[in-house]
Amino acid sequence: MSLAALLVLADGRFPAGGHAHSGGAEAACKAGRIHDAATLDDFCRGRLHTAGLVAAGLAAAAALGLDPAALDGAADARTPSPALRTAARRLGRQLMRAARATWPGAELDALAAAFPRGAHQPVVLGVTARSAGLGALEAAHVAAYESVSGPATATVRLLGLDPFEASRVLAGLAPELDSVSRQAERAALRARAEGPHVLPAASSPLLDIAAQAHADWPVRLFAS
Repeated sequence: MSLAALLVLADGRFPAGGHAHSGGAEAACKAGRIHDAATLDDFCRGRLHTAGLVAAGLAAAAALGLDPAALDGAADARTPSPALRTAARRLGRQLMRAARATWPGAELDALAAAFPRGAHQPVVLGVTARSAGLGALEAAHVAAYESVSGPATATVRLLGLDPFEASRVLAGLAPELDSVSRQAERAALRARAEGPHVLPAASSPLLDIAAQAHADWPVRLFAS
């Protein structure tokens, strides 16, 4: 495992398109569910243990070499919101461009050919991690971290929240990020023997509902 490759992939400046998405934070801010550091912490914790866990499981499974097409179908089944499915594939397409330029390889080429309009981002993330020489746990860590770092960064822009407070929220979630990542790795190892249906499928109905409403806003700062 290359620690440097892990840092590159997890870096918010890696050109994977995440800066244009708030992870549901924009809708939550407008609804008043996020209005300060404490409510950001609540939002991120809930997102980590639902959407974050699901993404981490899919990424870990892809990093282990499970069939990306089957994993993409599993991602679809775990994403009831059409708006979120669209966002996930858009992010997957952007990540694929960055990944193929950074760690070119046959597996990424095959995935790009199979999904010209983009596979789900966590699946692309897992294959990217594999191409970068990373394992399932590292892929899960990146997915879990992205699930909370995106909303935290977006909230700084949306509310003018002190970035030091946003960083404190992320640092406070570190033990749970580790726990979720290990849980995702265990599920991925089980999925290698039993199939993708055993991967985490935690639901987050409010995120789904808010994403659909957000997609219909005539003016918004973030794509999702």
